Amino acid sequence: MSETPRRPRTLNDARTEAEAAFKKATAKTAPPVPRQNAVPGVKEQVTLRIDQDVLEHFQADGPGWQDRINDALRKAVGK
Repeated sequence: MSETPRRPRTLNDARTEAEAAFKKATAKTAPPVPRQNAVPGVKEQVTLRIDQDVLEHFQADGPGWQDRINDALRKAVGK
């Protein structure tokens, strides 16, 4: 079977295709959804690096050391 001949590609076609591709690549994305305020009393898991001696100080009194660190941080920020 014979294929229909393709029309020669012109500069305008190439430019139009390039502009369309560039537009897709540079299109603005939707802004991120604003973060909701934390619900009081709900804790969020984070990774925190602190000095070993500070960690040992809070762990010295046994279980509850994470709550003690939280209380000390809350006091430090004035809450």
